[in-house]
Amino acid sequence: MRRHISARRTILLAAALGLAAAGCSSSGSTAASTGSTPAGGSSSSASAATVSTSSCGSKPGVAATGTPIPLGAIATNQPGTSFTDIPNMAKAYFDCVNANGGINGHPIKLYIATEQTNPAQIAADAKQLVQTDKVVGIVGNTSIIECSINSGYWQKLGFYVIDSGIAPECYSTPNSAAVNMGPRYSSDGAVQYALAQHVSKVVFDQANVPGTGYIAAGPAALAKAANTPIVQLTENVPITDANSVAIKEVNDAGPNGAVILNFTPPQALVILQAAQKLGLEDRVKLWGCSTPCNTDFLAQSLGSKWNNKLFVNAELTPPDGTNTPTMNLYKAILKQYGSSVQGGIGSFSQMGFTEAEIAVHALQSITGPYTVQSVNAAFKAVKDFNTGMLCQLWTYGNYPLHIPNNADYTVTANNGKMTTAQGCTPISAADPQIAQYRSAAGTAANAP
Repeated sequence: MRRHISARRTILLAAALGLAAAGCSSSGSTAASTGSTPAGGSSSSASAATVSTSSCGSKPGVAATGTPIPLGAIATNQPGTSFTDIPNMAKAYFDCVNANGGINGHPIKLYIATEQTNPAQIAADAKQLVQTDKVVGIVGNTSIIECSINSGYWQKLGFYVIDSGIAPECYSTPNSAAVNMGPRYSSDGAVQYALAQHVSKVVFDQANVPGTGYIAAGPAALAKAANTPIVQLTENVPITDANSVAIKEVNDAGPNGAVILNFTPPQALVILQAAQKLGLEDRVKLWGCSTPCNTDFLAQSLGSKWNNKLFVNAELTPPDGTNTPTMNLYKAILKQYGSSVQGGIGSFSQMGFTEAEIAVHALQSITGPYTVQSVNAAFKAVKDFNTGMLCQLWTYGNYPLHIPNNADYTVTANNGKMTTAQGCTPISAADPQIAQYRSAAGTAANAP
């Protein structure tokens, strides 16, 4: 029998280190909610207090009571790697919409399945969502290998997934369009920033999980184009000897080199804290990190010694210092409905917000029944949508591959916050995958 996830049963993988929440059911568990009751208290900023969450729906204060629209998501949740914050934040957005009119009076019901990088389990999760839960759309998938396992299944059934990509198939197939750039293109962004600072060498270190070769190919292509040596490393997670990892990285990089990390925040943090304990933070020209490190909890944990030493790729608009209606709504929804989002403000919860925002925009365009055909046609038809969270307007489109987010920010740790170091910058087409996508889809306009 399926066991249901609840926020109260969710435990932290690493003592309130947020983004790697663990404790969901151990195999193929699914949670469903129509979200009629607000949940209290993730961290937020004062600016969110001035925004009413009722603006997320068409009928403020009127709960949706019609037949639910069932959607599904699959997320990795295992020791050292958890992406559950992303679908949990999508659910929080849907909860807000449901409390304020829903979709033409229909609430959205999100089923979230978790997996532990087991292909059979991941395939079973997809079939459960489709055959048992009768979902009509997939929104919020974030998994190390789910795209690889289920891509053919989604194509066969006519599902056009809105997700956070990790595996190659999330970006190289017709039926997946991500709001993020994933570990490869985000690592590209971090390496690209380091190369722009004229480092003499790049050390790229990442978690030893499926897909490391695909991820490493992007930074390798950028370094080759810049005629800069690059050293590729991998580490088993959870990391048990962070001191040795930090020493190896620094020794390989040299004083004018850069160390670029691609880990979830808790694992990146243990490396960076080890470097600080050993006095290594100043032994290289700069440290960098892919997008998961873009969270205030990491900046706060590191403290002022890392001011302007750590540069993090940011695939979405930096929350700190951004005072826009979309950003303030995100923070307000997180505060009111996001108790299950363990990492609070940061890129993972922004991704979930953006995925849900796009899905709601698409669902609102449908007239008639909400079916697999109508919902996925609406997802695929999204074009030039201003999410308020991305550098570019977001388009799904009828393309053989999808990398709709391919321009980013760089942020830096500064007194416990992540502040902007570089504005929106296109990811280099030295990565052949980026070049291929732009050849097929063009370059999207910048968001207003």
